[in-house]
Amino acid sequence: MAAPASLLPLISSAGLWLGGSLVVGALANQLPLAWLSARPAAASPALLAARLEAYQRLMKIRQWKHWMPDAGNALPGGITKASLARRDQPALLRLLAETRRAELVHWALWPLWLLTLLWLPGPGVALNAMFATLFNLPCLLLQRYNRLRLQLLLARRTPALSAPANRPPR
Repeated sequence: MAAPASLLPLISSAGLWLGGSLVVGALANQLPLAWLSARPAAASPALLAARLEAYQRLMKIRQWKHWMPDAGNALPGGITKASLARRDQPALLRLLAETRRAELVHWALWPLWLLTLLWLPGPGVALNAMFATLFNLPCLLLQRYNRLRLQLLLARRTPALSAPANRPPR
């Protein structure tokens, strides 16, 4: 049974977001961990704590973060970012890299709404742009917040790593 023509914009948009999410996620899942590994934070624990506090105060992330889905382990080899199963330095560094992977995914997904310019009228394009923003912006903010939390935890555990003089060259 064919879908009524009035549902085609909705079905095509849903297909774009579902298909695009799967493709972008699968491609990001193939990125080597070395490409995502971040150097330890150059900032002091006090500065990292201040940045984290700003995220908490301005964005109220702690109030809504539990509502966010975590698809980190949806693909083979992925890991969930919702909890810290292990707190040793290699596990924290891996989780730090995974926050970068998740952020890349959401930056890559955000502009998919532009494709709807090819087949949707203006209001449909605007609706997809709003969806892209409402879907990706909170995820991006949450990944930045999580990265700050991990950097702070690592900096407090290994203060020598957070000192600017000990940073690896760029």
